Amino acid sequence: MPNNSVTATSVPRRVVGIDVGGTFTDIAVLEDGRLTVHKLPSTPADPSQGILQGVKETNVTSAEFVHGSTVATNALLEGKGARTALVTTMGFEDVLEIGRQSRAELYNLEMDRAPALAPWELRFGLPERVDHTGAIVEDLSSDAIQTLIGLLEESKAEAVAVSFLFSFLNAAHEDMVLNALRGMKNPPYISVSSQVLPEFREYERTSTVVVNAYVGQVMSRYLVELEAPLGKGLRIMQSSGGSITARLASEQPVRTILSGPAGGVVGAFYTAMQAGYSDIITVDMGGTSTDVSLCPGVIKETTSANVGGYPIGVPMIDIHTVGAGGGSIARVDAGGALVVGPESAGAEPGPACYGLGEQLTVTDANLLLGRLLPNRFLGGRMTLDRGRVDGLMQGLADQIDADTAQTALGINRVVNANMERAIRTISLERGYDPRLFTLVPFGGAGPMHACELAQELGIPRVLVPARPGILSALGVAIADIVKDYSRTVMLRGADLDRTRVDEEFQGMEGLARTEMAGEGLAVDKMVARRFLDVRYVGQSFELTVDYPSRVTKAEITKVIGDAFYKAHLRRFGYADKNEPVEVVNLRLKLDVAMEKPSVEPQNAVAPDPKAALIGKSEVVFQQGALDSPLYQREQLVCGNRISGPALVIQMDATTVVPPGWGGAVDPFGNLLLEPE
Repeated sequence: MPNNSVTATSVPRRVVGIDVGGTFTDIAVLEDGRLTVHKLPSTPADPSQGILQGVKETNVTSAEFVHGSTVATNALLEGKGARTALVTTMGFEDVLEIGRQSRAELYNLEMDRAPALAPWELRFGLPERVDHTGAIVEDLSSDAIQTLIGLLEESKAEAVAVSFLFSFLNAAHEDMVLNALRGMKNPPYISVSSQVLPEFREYERTSTVVVNAYVGQVMSRYLVELEAPLGKGLRIMQSSGGSITARLASEQPVRTILSGPAGGVVGAFYTAMQAGYSDIITVDMGGTSTDVSLCPGVIKETTSANVGGYPIGVPMIDIHTVGAGGGSIARVDAGGALVVGPESAGAEPGPACYGLGEQLTVTDANLLLGRLLPNRFLGGRMTLDRGRVDGLMQGLADQIDADTAQTALGINRVVNANMERAIRTISLERGYDPRLFTLVPFGGAGPMHACELAQELGIPRVLVPARPGILSALGVAIADIVKDYSRTVMLRGADLDRTRVDEEFQGMEGLARTEMAGEGLAVDKMVARRFLDVRYVGQSFELTVDYPSRVTKAEITKVIGDAFYKAHLRRFGYADKNEPVEVVNLRLKLDVAMEKPSVEPQNAVAPDPKAALIGKSEVVFQQGALDSPLYQREQLVCGNRISGPALVIQMDATTVVPPGWGGAVDPFGNLLLEPE
């Protein structure tokens, strides 16, 4: 559902896109259509320090800053959120523990579920009830609320999540609790489900609002500290591929859980569409993890994500993450097998070659194989310690009775296998043939592994962006301003009335436009797009389809049904047109398109890349150690052709071209690689 347009708009701005990863902080400065980039180590203890240092080094003082943040993600995954209480309808206090009774690992008898973020002693049930029509069956009394306040003060809860049954139809009781809690002497961070996720399914809704409360305090403090030096124009990338104000991100940080990875997909899709490739698989390999996403002509979204074992129901780009990054630690397990990840060396201490860590990583393996050059890392600003890696690799090699080169190749094969499984999960398991797609690698490590990944999966080509190491920051910078709204309606058959649906959408749109106008955005630049969550009657899951806004009232049921049957066939391999369907949720996406970099296509010159040749070096592949030309990426121009084995070196990434692969620079500066 994100805006997939690649055309520039008339909304000019100077923008700085900031993406904070586990290892590096990337900065992209877009001004007057020109793009400049910067990269520096992250500061995990306080991400804002790396950001402010990077901004200082770019010499940008006055700009609109858009930030892809991992603060909420890290707080959730590391269990460093607030002490969180849950307020719900009496009798439903244990909804977080009960869940859906589904098992992430069906045959694992010893599997542990993620602990409830609101422990049992901090779950409070109030006597109130709203029925399935939104009618109040049992009023919530002020005495019950005052009793609740006393219990919360005694519990020393730092954050409170409020999620009443059927509050998505009638939020009166949640509003009463919200107003009362705001009046406390020292009010906690408050999150209510009717504002965060006004949809049915009490477990997913409650889980989402509890996650929001759990990370809210951490995110709010962080953004307040960051806004002071950067200014009130700070915007935050959300998981759905658009940006929101820092204020809204403070109120609903759950929308930023996949903030950074979403920026990468937006940047990759924009780059690929510009080059003429609409069907892509993105591979974002950073220092800590690899994020993969499949884009079949559009950026795909989901509203049923699970992060760290916690269901989250807000819109997110459909991204699959595995613990396979440049910093993933290699070791030998108890059975004598070589394993890589998911543990990562991160930015501190980092890979062994950075000079501090004692554990070998994928980055160390690539250095030993000659795929990274010690004196050219980060454009020469950082020197890697090859001698340190040699000694540690020998120790690991001795454990598996191999030499150091074989061990390093083994590390690469293992991490590649982890990424291959991730790509199969988002493609083959969902009815898509990866051989019909183009692989777009980015992140600091992505281009080093892309050709080998493509070869194993039968993907016919690899498109390496001009600036792969900072593509997530670019995606953040060019992201449209987006607001998402949803509403549960449960309409089927005769109830599926066009007039009522239009009225519901118009109400949502009016609210959205009012809120965006309050942020100083031009209402006339806003584009509203409407979607429906549809399912078979009695089915327990939905598929999202476009709302048919230009059909007659008599046709609407058939058109919606046909769209659903087509989507169901694609996703699950079958569809029954005789079964009735129902509309469960309405979804509205309102966005303001922002300007994109003005890249003029270049005319091809001679294919000989000798002007970019900076030397030769020995690089180890499966075929053995091979003399490989080294090319400076910035010196390659449109039409230049290279053949493997070769390395293409730039400040933010290194591209490995294995034997049997080759390609040329396209008119937009991308490197298109294919088997020769």
